[in-house]
Amino acid sequence: MKIKIEIEENIEEEEVIIRANSFNPMVKQIQDALFDVKKKSRTLVFYQGESAYYFPLDEILFFETEDKDVYAHTIDQMYTIKYKLYELEELLPASFMRISKSAILNVHKIYAITRSLSSSCSVQFQNTHKQVYVSRHYYKSLKRKLEEKR
Repeated sequence: MKIKIEIEENIEEEEVIIRANSFNPMVKQIQDALFDVKKKSRTLVFYQGESAYYFPLDEILFFETEDKDVYAHTIDQMYTIKYKLYELEELLPASFMRISKSAILNVHKIYAITRSLSSSCSVQFQNTHKQVYVSRHYYKSLKRKLEEKR
């Protein structure tokens, strides 16, 4: 594979072109990586009362809905965010995934998963008491994503 970078000072917006003889798994992986880079560069605004906060998405453990509000959880704080979960799914990088109708999880922050006799399981995070539940419908995709990460 060749990598070529051309610098042109009059270009208004960066453009990446991938040339390949077929749309193979490697091309797909490059495409996904580029989408992730684009998503990670987005800045989300988090709110607590009248204050607005800006910090890296890596600090987020999970997003959840309660009533009509969406909350972002870090290790020790909870912030509101002005997006719906379905909007966040489009904006967030691949390290985040939907785990129930009411939650999106940062897969990189998982410390432990505990299966229960009921249909759901809980996810614990390191250095915090916070936990979130994964519905039966999303459990297999979460396990698959964790396997890919290894």
